[in-house]
Amino acid sequence: MVNREGLTLRQAALLAGFGYLLTTPVFFIEFFIYPQLVIRGHIEQTVANIGSHHGLFLAAIFGYLINFIGDIIAAVGLFILLAPVNRAVSLLAAWFRLVYTTVALVGLFNLVTAYRMIITPDYVNAFGSAAFHAQIDLLLHSFRYVWTMGLVIFALHLFLIAVLVYRSGYVPKILGLIIAVDALCLMAIELRPYFWPTANIGWIFIGTFGELVFMLWLLFMGWRIRDPEAPAG
Repeated sequence: MVNREGLTLRQAALLAGFGYLLTTPVFFIEFFIYPQLVIRGHIEQTVANIGSHHGLFLAAIFGYLINFIGDIIAAVGLFILLAPVNRAVSLLAAWFRLVYTTVALVGLFNLVTAYRMIITPDYVNAFGSAAFHAQIDLLLHSFRYVWTMGLVIFALHLFLIAVLVYRSGYVPKILGLIIAVDALCLMAIELRPYFWPTANIGWIFIGTFGELVFMLWLLFMGWRIRDPEAPAG
């Protein structure tokens, strides 16, 4: 049965899985590319790295952009997939993810500005070396600060998705529990600098891989979902 959005639940599952798939390269950027360029506490070295490898930094920016586009696609797919459980809650979850994506994209403009400033020699001449490096440092940190706040909203999205998945009856309940753990771990990690900055909770990062499990299920098992029967006329 095709619902009012024009997709079956199977198609929605695959759409959501494809959206998730577009978000996976961000892990490579976060753990391999970005740390090679941005050295914490050494802004002069960071600027030199980006200046020498500006193509790599630009690739990271576009990688983040693809990630956020994937979030939009996943939000649409998950809304359609879980609307039969509770349409209002599913819509709210989708809006949370879209708000997160908007916030993250705003933060991404800081990296774009930093890139333009670094590759344009006129800026360092206009600001002076010290002020120029301070400005780049602020832009790089602003990206992180804004994205962190966005991820708090994203964690709220995950809580709602976890409840809907658990109650769906056509997606395994265990996935709902895994996603709930993911949401809790993500919330704790992103709020740590504000509420418990000295706590050593890096180990709970392992709990944030729940979405990877969900993505694999959507891509490889989502096609087996059966649409609810239309009510008898």
